[in-house]
Amino acid sequence: MKKDLLKMADLSASEIYEILDLAAKLKYETRHGIKHHILEGQSLGMIFQKSSTRTRVSFETGIYQLGGQALFLSPRDLQIGRGEPLEDTARVLSRYLSGIMIRTFAQQEVEDLAKYCSIPIINGLTDYCHPCQILADLLTIREFKGGFDGLKMCYIGDGNNMANSLIVGGLTVGMGVAIACPNAYQPDPQVLAFAEKYPGKFLMTEDVHEAAAGADVLFTDVWASMGQEEEAAERRKVFTGYQINQSVLDVAHKDVMVQHCLPAHRGEEITADVFEAHANEIFEEAENRLHAQKAVMVKLMAK
Repeated sequence: MKKDLLKMADLSASEIYEILDLAAKLKYETRHGIKHHILEGQSLGMIFQKSSTRTRVSFETGIYQLGGQALFLSPRDLQIGRGEPLEDTARVLSRYLSGIMIRTFAQQEVEDLAKYCSIPIINGLTDYCHPCQILADLLTIREFKGGFDGLKMCYIGDGNNMANSLIVGGLTVGMGVAIACPNAYQPDPQVLAFAEKYPGKFLMTEDVHEAAAGADVLFTDVWASMGQEEEAAERRKVFTGYQINQSVLDVAHKDVMVQHCLPAHRGEEITADVFEAHANEIFEEAENRLHAQKAVMVKLMAK
């Protein structure tokens, strides 16, 4: 039976740890020049309804390092952009490819693709969730903090796909999770229902400093994501104050680390001085997209 990665809730704690352990191994081997052509002869189709820097480059590089090849597929390249039913495209691509990564808007599109494909589907991002990013984030936290036990994660900003996936991922591995966001921009109701299963481990508030108090890891994301450009001006008004700055660091743990999925808008969701002071952690996080996704591809696509 094929396996997919459609959202963080698809993964148990043990499965997350397996992916992180393999990612750490592959990262070490890559840095030491050890080749691992585990997916030799396999092809990964990459469907992009949303453009990307990190997702495209990391998946394309990752499948190459694993001995396979990537095919970049935009809506302009596929008949799906001209009205072919998704289920027909899915069944055709299943006969050509070994797996598909899709980066799109609607979560339902990813779910439907998985339903009709006989090959593994990897969610490279939707408006609902961003599982590959969160696996990279967890890998980075473990590298810098040594584990997850007793740690508090705090996310400040829009209750978007990053917030949704951080809540699920953080709680699943045993971290405490605090979210600071405006009341009208809360995470998805399904995710909040998931968090209710972890009493005492989850806090949602409009107060940034309450959420950040004692935090070991601080997260943020842009105030206006791709597809929300027309809302950018209004969002800048709403999210003023939902920023990682020195006053937030002052109430967090003295050894707090800062993470940002990038791209970053310095002066909005994070100040330039805080970003640069924690740039090593942030760009290690960005590199870890490569290693976490290689581990996901191996887990799902290896024969």
